[in-house]
This record gives sequence, structure tokens and C-alpha cells, in this order.
Amino acid sequence: MGCACTKQQPDQEEMVLLAAQTCFEVSEVEALHELFRKLSSSVVDDGLISKEEFQLGLFRNSKKQSLLADRIFNLFDSKHDGMIEFAEFIRSLSIFHPDAPQEEKIAFTFQLYKSRQTGFIEHEEVKEMVFAFLNESDLILSDDLLEAIVDKTFREVDTKGDGKIDPEEWNGFVSRNPSMLKNMTIPYLKDIGTSFPSFVQRSDPEDDINNLG
Repeated sequence: MGCACTKQQPDQEEMVLLAAQTCFEVSEVEALHELFRKLSSSVVDDGLISKEEFQLGLFRNSKKQSLLADRIFNLFDSKHDGMIEFAEFIRSLSIFHPDAPQEEKIAFTFQLYKSRQTGFIEHEEVKEMVFAFLNESDLILSDDLLEAIVDKTFREVDTKGDGKIDPEEWNGFVSRNPSMLKNMTIPYLKDIGTSFPSFVQRSDPEDDINNLG
């Protein structure tokens, strides 16, 4: 049996509240609700976005495996209940708005790398994400070169030399390497339509290597 629980359509008061809490105007929140409605009904029409529906929106393929997409879904799912509600969708999407504060974008990328509940980014987590970014670029590197990139990146970020990256170190690293945030802004959100914005923006593989190194 499927879940009989569905989310009611947000009322005008909730739309106004979400606009006040994000970078969107009320009219934009309303337009994004139409996008949300399409996504949340693409597999099961229950008013919630499942991981399968999220993958379908990103890749037009719900079966594609992507660590990056999994991490983004988990960050959007702030209640950690396996589903994305409309309010979660709007608040998270707002971070990708061109007018969103840079500190919010930096904090989001920190959480994107930090998969464990330690409060720090560890060496293995950097390796996982470097591998994921290279995989998205269809770029194949030898294990030795991959390890060299990871080691160089980790040493550059871990300025305290304690084998872990804290938020302060990450903030400093991203500030020195602003290209790290290039995929954290979706210009589309200034001109909202009804097609799902892509978080996995294709870029030149050589640029990916330079950003990671």
C-alpha cells in the first residue's frame, strides 16, 4: 500500500512568509509552486518530492546514480524524512539565487562535502566529492593522480594541519578560490519559468581539475 499522506497546497499566507524568508518575490514563489507541483507528481502525486522524483528532475532519469545529487537532496530535505516539502524546496533553492548572500552559499558547499556528523570535513569526504565531480565530467584519472589531487587540495584547505577541515578553514579556502561557488548560483532564478534548474552544470573538465587543485 502506498502512503495516503499528501501535502495540502500552500495558502497565500505561507507564500508571503516564504517570500519574506528567501530571495524570492511572492509571484516567484507562486511560479515555483507550479514547478514543485510538476516535480512532486512526476512519479507519485502526493505533494512531496521523493529522491526518485528529484533525480528525474535533475537528469531526466530517476535511475542515474549520483553522489552529488544524493547530497543535494539530503540538504534540501532539512527534516530528514526522505521527502522534500514545498517550504524546504523554496528555502533551499533560494541559496542558489543570484542575490543570496555568499556566506549561505559557502555554508551549503561545506555541508555538501561533510557527509558525516563530525562537524568537520575529513580526508575521505574530500576524496568522495573529488571523485564525484570528476565522474560528472566523465573524466577518468588514475588512482595515483586522484590521490595526488585530493592530498594537495586537503593540505591547502587544512591550514591548521590537524587532519580535518573546519568551517573557518573552508570559508577561507572558498574565499581564495571563488570559482568553487560557480555552480551555487542559478541565473534562471532571476527569470523563473517552469523548467527545473540544473544543479549539475556541465563545465570544462580542465576547469574542474583546476578548481579542485
